[in-house]
Amino acid sequence: MAVVISSVTPRSPAAKAGVKAGETLAAINGHPINDSLDYGFYCYERTLILDLQTRTVKVRKRDDYDDIGLNFETYLMDIKHSCRNKCVFCFIDQLPPGMRETLYFKDDDSRLSFLQGSYITLTNMTDSDIERIIKMKLNVNVSVHTTDPELRKKMLCNRFAGDVLRYIKQMADGGITMNCQIVLCRGYNDGENLRRTLADLTALYPAVQSVAVVPFGATKYREGLPVIALHDKQSAGEAVDIIESFGDMMLEKYGERVVYPADELFLTADRELPPGEYYGSYDQYENGVGMWSYLRDGFAEELDEREADNRNVRLSIATGVLAAPLMRMLAEDVSRKFGGIGINVYAIDNDFFGHTVTVAGLITGGDLIKQLTPHKPELGGSVIIPRAMLKADEDVFLDDVTLEQVSQALGVPVIPAGSEPDELLDAMLGEISESS
Repeated sequence: MAVVISSVTPRSPAAKAGVKAGETLAAINGHPINDSLDYGFYCYERTLILDLQTRTVKVRKRDDYDDIGLNFETYLMDIKHSCRNKCVFCFIDQLPPGMRETLYFKDDDSRLSFLQGSYITLTNMTDSDIERIIKMKLNVNVSVHTTDPELRKKMLCNRFAGDVLRYIKQMADGGITMNCQIVLCRGYNDGENLRRTLADLTALYPAVQSVAVVPFGATKYREGLPVIALHDKQSAGEAVDIIESFGDMMLEKYGERVVYPADELFLTADRELPPGEYYGSYDQYENGVGMWSYLRDGFAEELDEREADNRNVRLSIATGVLAAPLMRMLAEDVSRKFGGIGINVYAIDNDFFGHTVTVAGLITGGDLIKQLTPHKPELGGSVIIPRAMLKADEDVFLDDVTLEQVSQALGVPVIPAGSEPDELLDAMLGEISESS
């Protein structure tokens, strides 16, 4: 498959060689170019022979890592690979109608796993795809869920889903490093099946460098989907015990826990969250593993380094039900040190997706407006929200309500704060303005 060059960067090596926008790139040094991975991998050499649609061009670079300057219409130079599964736990299948189209796309693309850290099921892979991953040394993230072939077929509703362990072993033998995840569903892959899956995956350490176990989450839009019970205190506690037994074993054997429960499992089990050192290098942070401890411990260090003063600040924090207890604890710590600072913390119930959804990142602008409007007199000078509530690089919530609309409705600036402890503390101290 050849790809069309949309533009050529001025004064780049390709521009100097005379390559023009609109030409078609078929191969580099004899290697067919199908997507951005091929392009990046085969552009490494200093002298490149580009096979264009009607001619051949020689491009010379000063350094192996120099960009030759070709640009393409899409990031991947190809369409994204969509998911072929119908997983019993899929969150996208639980979305309400009428949301923006991109939210319904199910990504299952190994290229994006390498480039952006997304998780793939390996169900749309062939042996040649796996060989390509190994050849290019593409470390990937794998959604495993279970290593029981028949159960995996059932959970993913895909007759090809049972090959996952064979592919993982093949990649491990080829020197590929993987982070793996398990979405834990009661009555499916918990209990003894969870033990089996963790035993299979930990046996492949260090190729499998980490495993996150996250609980199944349900919205109120599960009509027509399999019935899966949510985790309660007992089932979450049983899962944590199994996960930690493997983590303790790996820690003793290799000095790394490798296997981690998501924060939500600890909280549902009413267990105290571990200290930051429990999570090592936080390999599964983006999976909700260690976020609470990272913020709690880092915030305490940041607050200890700040010198108290007499500033007078009144503001509010709006977050999800799950994070609200931590936010209240941190707000109290700030108020104890800075006596002139008063912070109200509001736990926002997720009316949009349903009250079983408790994470802050899925709170909508509409729910913020509806639930904070009665508290307008107590909001203070601003409302802090987690930046995770907004679309990446845009001030838009999942329901397409804008940040400006929420600010106007509440009559105060609504300020997104990142998940880093210093940024959150700056926001609580009134040092982050709407413009910043």
